[in-house]
Amino acid sequence: MTKQTIGIIGAMEEEVSKLLENMKTPKQVEVHGIPFLQGECQGVPVVLCTCGVGKGNAAITAMTLVNYFEVDQIFFTGVAGALDPDLDIGDIVISQDCQYHDLDVRALGFEQGVIPFQEVSIFPADQNLIEWAQKACTDLEGVKVRVGRVLTGDQFISDQAKSRFLHEELKGSCVEMEGAAVAHVAYVTNRPYVVIRSISDRADQSAHVNFEEFTQLASDRSSYVVQRLLEQIGKMV
Repeated sequence: MTKQTIGIIGAMEEEVSKLLENMKTPKQVEVHGIPFLQGECQGVPVVLCTCGVGKGNAAITAMTLVNYFEVDQIFFTGVAGALDPDLDIGDIVISQDCQYHDLDVRALGFEQGVIPFQEVSIFPADQNLIEWAQKACTDLEGVKVRVGRVLTGDQFISDQAKSRFLHEELKGSCVEMEGAAVAHVAYVTNRPYVVIRSISDRADQSAHVNFEEFTQLASDRSSYVVQRLLEQIGKMV
């Protein structure tokens, strides 16, 4: 297996800080006003970046990773709100697939989350990456790991009724603001991807308090899984 370059994205600095600490000889390149760091992590060539919050920022960054840096795979790391009621703060969600939850054209007869006149609205993650990410979680004691749907929208969800709707109707395990945009880019450019999220809040009325309190803990846990995933990939090359 030849060495492939992996693009790693986090929305906020907290979500990539631990990965940056473990990078060897990082070199910064700025493209479209976004700083990208090229180097190695666990023996694997990586391009690490912070995209900023929201779908637009995530899509711009992911496409830049593909077109400018020619990455072979894309990982997204960071925090999310739990939709699955069995998930607690610090638990891990690995993307089975991703979907936009705020795309709503029901007035024209489309189901919520469906992109009109487009064949695919749910973007599947790479099965090998899913399995390797699961293995990367095996030594996390007391942490639940779910492979499930990551829902994405330009909204911070802090309403229990909406969270229940997103879980029951759209089958989401967690909710965040970037993953489906990255998955969409990965799909149209034929790049394997996986989103790894650690729970920072329960997407309910206490979400804003929990988010501020537990973002760093959840970010570090997600980064740990990504590092272990890179270790596995490094051993294969």
